[in-house]
Amino acid sequence: MNALDDDGVGSALTNIGRELSTLIDRIAGDDAAALSALADAIDDAPRIFVLAAGRSGLALRMTAMRLMHLGLEVHVVGEVTAPAIRAGDLLLTASGSGTTGNIVRAAQTAHSVGAGIAAITTAPTSPLAELASVTVVVPAAAKLDRTGAASGQYAGSLFEQMVVLLGDAVFHALWKRSGASAEELWPRHANLE
Repeated sequence: MNALDDDGVGSALTNIGRELSTLIDRIAGDDAAALSALADAIDDAPRIFVLAAGRSGLALRMTAMRLMHLGLEVHVVGEVTAPAIRAGDLLLTASGSGTTGNIVRAAQTAHSVGAGIAAITTAPTSPLAELASVTVVVPAAAKLDRTGAASGQYAGSLFEQMVVLLGDAVFHALWKRSGASAEELWPRHANLE
């Protein structure tokens, strides 16, 4: 037995992997149409704006980077270089509750100018989901759910992990759809690190 087993980290990693695997199977089966619609909305938009808060925001920023690697015009809302959103653009959001104030307000603004809204959320009837033209429902625990029924992990961890995986899956599908090689994408990778 090694130190990781003594601390329960190995067991925790196994449990997290099981939760993710179960959730991936469920979303890919139950929400396949929404996943395709999300990929199409991103692919069709002239510009993509990403917005989420907290850990979900960090996860969605990873997706923004990958979409930029595809050559898409992507902006992170709140960055000083982000322009105004306009008709035809897409606001890509992630909010477990679908009620996060600044995200709902941004979605209302996007809607008012004719931009599309894509939401990744646990709450299909939330204000954010109601504004969205594409909603991917992640049946994971909301951050205030401490029951352990939807996930044994703390707060919204499973949701945030799924935001990362959904972003990578959409990127991968769009990359394969594009026919571009990894070598063709590589020059867009950051070189000022």
